[in-house]
Amino acid sequence: MGTVRYETENGMARLVLDQPQKMNAMSYEMWASLPGLVARAEADREVRAIVVAGEGGRAFCAGADISQFGEKRDSAAETRAYDEAYLQGCAALVHAAKPTIALIRGICFGGGFGLAMSCDLRLARADSRFRIPAARLGLGYAYEGVRMLVAKLGFGPASDLLLSARIIAGEEALRLGVVTALWGAESFEQEACDYLARIAGNAPLTLRALKHALSELTRPESERDIAGVEASIAACFSSADYREGQRAFKEKREPAFTGE
Repeated sequence: MGTVRYETENGMARLVLDQPQKMNAMSYEMWASLPGLVARAEADREVRAIVVAGEGGRAFCAGADISQFGEKRDSAAETRAYDEAYLQGCAALVHAAKPTIALIRGICFGGGFGLAMSCDLRLARADSRFRIPAARLGLGYAYEGVRMLVAKLGFGPASDLLLSARIIAGEEALRLGVVTALWGAESFEQEACDYLARIAGNAPLTLRALKHALSELTRPESERDIAGVEASIAACFSSADYREGQRAFKEKREPAFTGE
């Protein structure tokens, strides 16, 4: 049924979608595991950011594991439970206290597209392909998913991708804002590694405050915790890392941030 593997390396927690025989399609169990894995990364002081990637080089994620639909989405109640697991998994990434980055190699379709869009940043290999095929499968696409796509891409591009169900290539994905950065296959691994290292080297409290603000902006305006965001910002200015950043700037060296 596949798993989501948890690894840590160089200040990053990696959530690896591991079902390569099915192009890393997400089972119900994989969706349901995401909130706990994100919480684990949030609790680890050594983790600066959370990376989501697919096992192997053929696919980030081909979407939901359709072979489970007869078992997990046969009745209205089962469908609601499945959809809730999907939405909670995506929400865990949207509202994580640390930055979230999708590393996309190859196919990124359906639920995998939604999962990638739930991350703050999406780094893609140039030969990657993207699609939301709901309209070709006859299934309903969650309102929250539509809202998020409109918020991140704009009404026109979101409408196009949802209603046409067409496949887009990497260059168009970059132009539409589906991906943040796009690199060729020969340089992708090194470029992505350098990008992640740059994030990992930044001040943890500043990253947390920025992520808090970005997270609140995804909520309806009436539900935003502006006071909490302001408190996160204030914590940066009273931190040892703020003083370290000033010293490093004056001494023309790289800062050594500790998250304190």
